[in-house]
Amino acid sequence: MSLLSIFRLARPLAWAAAFALSTTSALAQGGPAAVGVETVNYQSIAETVPLFAEVVTSREGTVASRIAGTVDKVHVLEGVTVNRGDILAELDTELLEILSRQADALLAEARAGIATATSRVDRSTKSLARIEGLRGTSAFSTSRFDEAQSDFFEAQGELAEAEARVQTAQANVAETTYQLERALIRAPFSGIVLEVNTNPGEFISSGAPVVSLLDTQSFEIEASVPSKYVRVLEPGLRVIGISEVGEELDLTVRVLLPVEDTATRTRPVRFSSPGLADLQTIAIGQSITVSVPISAPREVLSVPKDALVQARSGWTVFVAEDGQATPRTVQIGVALGDRFEVLSGLTEGDVVVTRGNERLRPGQSIAPMSASN
Repeated sequence: MSLLSIFRLARPLAWAAAFALSTTSALAQGGPAAVGVETVNYQSIAETVPLFAEVVTSREGTVASRIAGTVDKVHVLEGVTVNRGDILAELDTELLEILSRQADALLAEARAGIATATSRVDRSTKSLARIEGLRGTSAFSTSRFDEAQSDFFEAQGELAEAEARVQTAQANVAETTYQLERALIRAPFSGIVLEVNTNPGEFISSGAPVVSLLDTQSFEIEASVPSKYVRVLEPGLRVIGISEVGEELDLTVRVLLPVEDTATRTRPVRFSSPGLADLQTIAIGQSITVSVPISAPREVLSVPKDALVQARSGWTVFVAEDGQATPRTVQIGVALGDRFEVLSGLTEGDVVVTRGNERLRPGQSIAPMSASN
């Protein structure tokens, strides 16, 4: 148990001991009884119902190989935490490296072909221009013009073929580069390895599972909420969740999924919480109790539950008035944590006795003490 928890437990015990001592001393001396008091005030509340929910994740899946090949190394084991981009496994790349060098050589050859084809286009263009310049003179020959024009068109065709070969070679280089990069199978997101699906030496095809990965930063709470209560919920609404070991969580409605179970007439609602990933015992399927509002928030007068005393006529509280304990019969409504809604009998600002009220008599002199003292 932490020091803070011990302090929280010890403080009320110490206050109660001091209170009892002061009350006993006051009674022995015939003076006013020391009592703890609190003020009646208004609170904005909504009636809630506890619903069982469970921990889920919005991102969990199997990392697959994008190419076929023989597994050379596996870098992870079950339970290992990995970051996005970490290498999970490697495929053998010996053949891919050979194909990559071959693709580079073909690309160089294709580029050389462009240089040759471009040179021939230049020569044929100049030759055609010279013969065209003789048109209208006795030196002009129609047959030579036709031959030069044919050479020009042929040279242009060879250049187009050379450019196409370069594009094909570039595509081959891109393909081999893609395969070499995908031979390193990396984590697409940070998380915990749940299962390793392959071993070194195995041949796997494209799409074969390699590692099952769970994103620990995307834990959420999912509850099946009765459809009649869904109208009160909306994204951004804050609610309280309690784990099985009593840990309190501040939850926020993230999304109301538009799917209704016809058997139970409930709809799945997802809640997010920044503190989920910090829980030491967090696990998929873990049970969480969520207090879901079933009505719109409203302002109500509330009184501490410790101020209520059971009487024959119902519930009674002692109000501190002019140094005396005055009994009041009250009608209470719904519970509001450690307080109750007051339907009648009190008004805002009334100071009620919360400690020592079980021994008070109507009209008895009291010495009010705030519970924070």
